[in-house]
Amino acid sequence: MSTPENREQWQQMADSLSINGQAFIDGEYCAAASSDTFDCISPVDGKVLVKVASCNEADANIAVANAREVFDRGDWSQMPPVKRKQVMIRFAELLEANMDELALLETLDMGKPIRYSRTVDVAGRRERSAGQGKLSIRFMTRLHPRLIMRLA
Repeated sequence: MSTPENREQWQQMADSLSINGQAFIDGEYCAAASSDTFDCISPVDGKVLVKVASCNEADANIAVANAREVFDRGDWSQMPPVKRKQVMIRFAELLEANMDELALLETLDMGKPIRYSRTVDVAGRRERSAGQGKLSIRFMTRLHPRLIMRLA
């Protein structure tokens, strides 16, 4: 899909969005533990974008427990730097592939002009993600060779 060129095309894209307001915990969308929600109102037009899960301490505890479990399991924390680099670069590629939709969501949620959402916020995140993947390898190559062999 090509980047919208005018307000009408951006509006068509906005009208076609399906925004999920649920929490994302343990790899799945879910309601808040309390089932409470709040309206996410766009400053662009004052309309409700989505009802967002109103998470509280119980939800945070579930998310933190899950994050601890994943960390202890070593999925990311023990991943070799070369693999981590690949993940970060793939993440940057996905940001690039979905840049217009992400920028539009940022604009609708925050009221920021679309050109800035697209060229600063999303593009900046993409560059940082790819750069972090490359930096992890540069850092690791400066370590002692035997340590690198254990990490690979």
